Amino acid sequence: MHWHITMTGDAAVTVSFPARIDADVSTRVVAVADAVRAAGYPGVRDVVPTYHAVTVYMDPLRADLDRVWTGLEDAAAAPLDATAASRNIVVPVVYGGDGGPDLSAVARFAGVSPERVIELHTGTRYRVYMLGFLAGFPYMGAVDSRIAIPRRNTPRTGVAAGSVGIAGEQTGVYPASAPGGWHVIGRATVEPFDPSREPPCPWRPGDLVTFESVRAVGGS
Repeated sequence: MHWHITMTGDAAVTVSFPARIDADVSTRVVAVADAVRAAGYPGVRDVVPTYHAVTVYMDPLRADLDRVWTGLEDAAAAPLDATAASRNIVVPVVYGGDGGPDLSAVARFAGVSPERVIELHTGTRYRVYMLGFLAGFPYMGAVDSRIAIPRRNTPRTGVAAGSVGIAGEQTGVYPASAPGGWHVIGRATVEPFDPSREPPCPWRPGDLVTFESVRAVGGS
């Protein structure tokens, strides 16, 4: 798989793979991020995997750039571990009602019943591609094309923590109350983010997530 490394400012370096939402690309990204963390390079402040890249943030006074750069090259070119397994996570969700105000809008978009939207959303196992936007917000995919509704034309000024949303082929869980433009179809019953917990959120890039309906409330 093609890749390249570039400086990202004067205190970070990024290794990039083909720019697409793709499980194979994500697997490579997660493997590189894990390898950098495991190496324990002095001066590395953070390792951030995204859809198709890994950025390593460094303390320029402590880090050895050449060493980190070579480590990234080795990790990017290394064969993938065929025995590495993703974690499987089940997230209970109350669909519809006050916690899922856009369930009916998604149903109209798809031309199906709200109950069918729930079946389609819970019938897919989603890969966590990255965390971002808010601390612990998981970008997951791919949503069934029938319910892959685009973002709302007008974002809400406040979306409750735990809200489960859809934006195109992505789905995610809001880890905190915040503005947001995703169509909200339910609310997870798990605590999505707690900074006092280790780790603070229940998912990480590379995990596989299945949503489970614990009480479907249709038609809101």
